[in-house]
Amino acid sequence: MTDRYDVVVIGGGPGGYVAAIRAAQLGLRAACVDMRASLGGTCLNIGCIPSKALLQSSEKFADARHSLADHGVDLGEVRLDLARMMDRKDRVVTTLTRGVEFLFRKNKVDWLKGAGRLVAPGRVVLSAADNEAHEIEAGAIIIATGSESAPLPAIAVDERRILSSTGALALDHVPNRLAVIGGGYIGLELGSVWHRLGSQVTVIELLDRIVPTMDRELSGGLQRALTRQGIRFELGAKLAAVRESPDSLSLEIEGVERRILEAEAVLIAVGRRPYTQRLGLDAVGVACDAQGRIIVDDGFATNIPGIYAIGDVIRGAMLAHKAEEEGIAIAERLAGQKPFINYDAVPAVIYTSPEVASVGKTEEELKSAAIAYRIGKFPFTANPRARANGETEGFVKILAEVSTDRVLGVHIIGPDAGTLIAEAALAIEFGASAEDIARTPHAHPTLNEAVKEAALTVAGRAIHI
Repeated sequence: MTDRYDVVVIGGGPGGYVAAIRAAQLGLRAACVDMRASLGGTCLNIGCIPSKALLQSSEKFADARHSLADHGVDLGEVRLDLARMMDRKDRVVTTLTRGVEFLFRKNKVDWLKGAGRLVAPGRVVLSAADNEAHEIEAGAIIIATGSESAPLPAIAVDERRILSSTGALALDHVPNRLAVIGGGYIGLELGSVWHRLGSQVTVIELLDRIVPTMDRELSGGLQRALTRQGIRFELGAKLAAVRESPDSLSLEIEGVERRILEAEAVLIAVGRRPYTQRLGLDAVGVACDAQGRIIVDDGFATNIPGIYAIGDVIRGAMLAHKAEEEGIAIAERLAGQKPFINYDAVPAVIYTSPEVASVGKTEEELKSAAIAYRIGKFPFTANPRARANGETEGFVKILAEVSTDRVLGVHIIGPDAGTLIAEAALAIEFGASAEDIARTPHAHPTLNEAVKEAALTVAGRAIHI
């Protein structure tokens, strides 16, 4: 007998599970199809959460070795227990994935364990782990299968010495020399983890700067900060080949000149691609673009009635919180509401040390669009709380429109930038001016005062610089 649902979501990651929960909250009978042993998708299982757990643990290790003595805390010899660190990471993941299971039970969302495949509009075949298959009927189908690590041609990932992000989260030892291919979010975060734990890390980036989607001033500031920490960078270079020997990997690097780089392990972090394989898109006729992304309209509808897509499988930044907002929006649309997402208010964060966070337009985008803007910038060296904490690297940069003073973009490199950016995202969502931020009292002494001072600087009236 065919199961019937109002909404069937294929994919249990941040976009998918949020869509299913919100649909159920709105009175729709909802199911979520996912083939992993635990819910949460890449983000909770092998992405955002385990990487942040290791970033936190490795930063504490680095602090214990290098920074705590300045605070009068003398720990003597500091030793690394990598197995225990990895166990903590796994426990964090387990706690959160089980939390999603609890939320499904609480909201009466059915978790259908297995792989989902479209066979017709309104019909999904579920292939379970026991190889049994049965058909599900749905009033609406939401594809939220996320993304996977993009490969490099002719370089096979074995997750032992040639790693994707998945393997780099589960190493059982600290490699002496780690080469990171790709200077984006993932490569820099995981490179930072292993550098703090003792690896000699070299980042190889094809372009002339790291994190090229961010404001150029931020990418330059981050590279300088990481270089001072000991991470090496080779820009305008690419990995041409890898030759393996019992003791090491020989990487053939093409740049200004061709050379060989020796490493114990190499992390391939050249980006991610939509995961749309084996979904039956071709059989049903769902249209995709040249990058393999599912084409949708402003309401997340594909060209096939009743089939929708959100998150990493469609256009836009591959960010978990962007997928969550789209999951909520599509569920509300299916329930007859009219939600709106302001994509300019979606922040992006790199969880290195210092952190980097950005929301809205970059300087490069404003120049390209011929929009006149003013800049307000304030350094953390002049922020009392940053000085007390001993974390003075970086600055806050606000871009405001000349004619209206409306905040168009905010870019932060420095302590807790990922938290500070929330105020800026709210300002953009509400159409606030730089003066609105500047005239809002900020508690003293806090890091947030740097945001206020940057807003004051837009009008040339900063107090503390």
